[in-house]
Amino acid sequence: MSRTYLMIKPEAVESGKQGEIIDLLLKNRFRVVRMKQFRFDGPRARAFYAVHEGKPFFEGLISYITSGDVVGLELEKEGAAVELLRELVGATDPANARPGTIRYAYGTDLQHNAVHASDSQPNAEKELAIVFGEP
Repeated sequence: MSRTYLMIKPEAVESGKQGEIIDLLLKNRFRVVRMKQFRFDGPRARAFYAVHEGKPFFEGLISYITSGDVVGLELEKEGAAVELLRELVGATDPANARPGTIRYAYGTDLQHNAVHASDSQPNAEKELAIVFGEP
């Protein structure tokens, strides 16, 4: 079993879509290890998105991700969980996501694309530590 991280973003939580998204994860044989609903504060959001610091969209991203509750999920799956989850999540821009993916179904634009999924195993470990307080 390998593990990864998925975050359901503020607009999807606010519109009540988190249950449908979690159901899709379960139907695709991901196992929820831990889950919590919370709101990012500025410092934790900056740590989470540190890879984007200095980019033109960084401040807007921080403002957006701290604007409402998110749901963080630690997921497990047989095989390469990170890659399998990213396949299920779909392209970053929902306009380019293929039917059947989470972003195709629930995303509206590049920023409001319903979910964040870790892009590598090291980033999954870092994101899990930030969200769930692991050392």
